[in-house]
Amino acid sequence: MRVQFMTIQASIALLVLLSLVHPSPTYAANSDLETVLTGSRQRIEKLDYRVSGRLTRVEADGKHTSYKFVAKAHWFPDGLSVLCEISGPGSEKTSLLLHMSVTGHVTIQAVLPGEKAAKELPFERWNDALVGTDFSYEDMVESYFFWKNQEALTSEKYGARDCFVLKSMSGPQDRTYYDSVTSWIDRGILFPVHVVKTFRGTGQQKEFIYYGLRQVGGAWSASQVEAKVQGKPGSSLLAIEFGSGKANLGRKDFDISHSSAQAETTK
Repeated sequence: MRVQFMTIQASIALLVLLSLVHPSPTYAANSDLETVLTGSRQRIEKLDYRVSGRLTRVEADGKHTSYKFVAKAHWFPDGLSVLCEISGPGSEKTSLLLHMSVTGHVTIQAVLPGEKAAKELPFERWNDALVGTDFSYEDMVESYFFWKNQEALTSEKYGARDCFVLKSMSGPQDRTYYDSVTSWIDRGILFPVHVVKTFRGTGQQKEFIYYGLRQVGGAWSASQVEAKVQGKPGSSLLAIEFGSGKANLGRKDFDISHSSAQAETTK
């Protein structure tokens, strides 16, 4: 009996040793999930920027339609505020104020062309094309990192970059047109390089590719983001030309009724 007991003890010790040498896939996945999710949320929780650039729709035949794009964002104790202003061609202008709570709940106010006062944008319009581009109103904020359902998939390369692969799945409590969002996030800088969003109901996908990653004021950002909708010719580009990663913004900077984002753009 003693020999049998010692054999069991030795077997248990060997299993423990092997688990240390070869961590289980589940443990590794949980470790990756904690790393990438914590890093992504902390990145958003440190946002404090002003940027300006161009939002361009590129048709399949090469025709370009460009709009001036100005935005600012800051994380406050109650969540993230993002104020965007898109103008031209012509004199028409669209202003958006997005707020995301610490739990990922999003609200959107808008002053649309022809309107004088800000109104809450109904959820039914969140998936509308923003000034005719492949970006929607909802795409202006990364709320999916704050959804409750998250899964770390097998890490893989995207181009030359080693990436975590994070799948964020929406629940009934999340106001979104997306069923899931899969993000390829650079392991070294914890910034996305490729994102695929899958629509609820249809399964259609929208792809985002991030170019020209750089550090501005200690924070990583992309100089250009391309959006493509599956099955739709052409694509759209959001190019950032000027920006400040430490803008020291306050509540007064996010009053959409007195928005003058263009005048405040960092030169």
